[in-house]
Amino acid sequence: MREAAFVKQNKEKWIAFEKAINNGMSTSPDELAEGYIHLTNDLAYAQTYYAESKTLMYLNSLASQAHQKIYKNKKESRNRIVSFWGHEFPLFFKQYHKTLFTAFLIFALATAIGSISALHDASFVRLILGDAYVNETLNNIANGEPTAIYKGGSEIGTFLGITINNIRVAFIAFAFGVITSLGTAYVLFSNGVMLGAFVTFFYTKGVFFEANRQIWLHGTIEISVIIIAGCAGLIMGNSILFPKTFSRRVSFMKGAKDGLKVVVSTIPFFIIAGFIEGFITRYADMPNWLAAVIIGGSLTLIVFYYVYYPILLNRLHAKQIHRATNQ
Repeated sequence: MREAAFVKQNKEKWIAFEKAINNGMSTSPDELAEGYIHLTNDLAYAQTYYAESKTLMYLNSLASQAHQKIYKNKKESRNRIVSFWGHEFPLFFKQYHKTLFTAFLIFALATAIGSISALHDASFVRLILGDAYVNETLNNIANGEPTAIYKGGSEIGTFLGITINNIRVAFIAFAFGVITSLGTAYVLFSNGVMLGAFVTFFYTKGVFFEANRQIWLHGTIEISVIIIAGCAGLIMGNSILFPKTFSRRVSFMKGAKDGLKVVVSTIPFFIIAGFIEGFITRYADMPNWLAAVIIGGSLTLIVFYYVYYPILLNRLHAKQIHRATNQ
C-alpha cells in the first residue's frame, strides 16, 4: 500500500485517538484500549514499509505520548522474566481467546472420535497406541496395577524426560503452523484421537476410575498446554491464510512472533506437569481427595492464567488508560 493511501485510510482514527489522550475526551476505557492496540499495529506497519518517513515519526510520537500517559505512575519491574509472565503475556494473550477456543474444539472433537472408535473397534487402540504399549498395560491390569508404567525409572529421570518430550510436542504443534493452520490442526487432531483411545481403553478393561485418577494428575496440565501450543500454531497458520491489511510476508512474521510468544509461555507449565508425573503420579495409593485437589488445582491454574487473568488484566489496563487520558 502506498504511504498516501495508508495515511488517508487511517488519518481520522489517529486524530481521534490523539484528541482523546490529549484533551481528556469522554471515551470509554474499552475504546481507548482498542485505539492504543490499533495505533501500535499501524506503527509496526509503518516501521516495515515507510522507514524514516514523516508518517513513522508522527506515529512514534503519538505512541510515545500514549505510553507516557498510561505508565507515568507505574514502576517498571527490573525482572524481565517476571514481567513477561506476570503482565506482558496475559495482557497480550486476550486477543487470541477465540483462537484458543478453536484449538480446544478441534482437540475435543478428535478425543470424542478416538473414544467412539475405541469403543466400537478393539483393534483401534493397538493401531493408535501400538502393540507393545497395549500388551504391557494389559499385563499391568492383570497384576492389579493398570498405570504401573508411570512407576518405572528414577524420579529425576522421569521428570526430565517427560518435560523435554512435552516441550518438544508443543514446539511441533507450533511449528506445523508454518504449513498453515491445517498443519497444527492435524497435530491437535492426532493427539486428541490418541487421548480418546487411551482413556477409553481403560474403560473397556474396567479400571477407568483407578487409571484416570493417576493419568489426570499430570495430564490436566499436560493436555491443556498442548491445546495452548496448538493455539500458537493456529495463530501462525492463520497469519498466512488471513493477512488482513498486511502483506502476507509481514502478516506471517507477526503471526510467527505472536505464536512463539504463546508457546514459550507454556514452558513453566510443562515443567510443573513433568514434576507431577516424575514425583507424584507414581504414588498410586494417595487418598482420592488429595488426587482431586491436585487435579482441580491444576485445572484452576490453567483456566485462571490463560482465560480469566488476561480478561481481568485487560479490564484493569483499559481503566488505567481511561484515568490517564481524563486527568
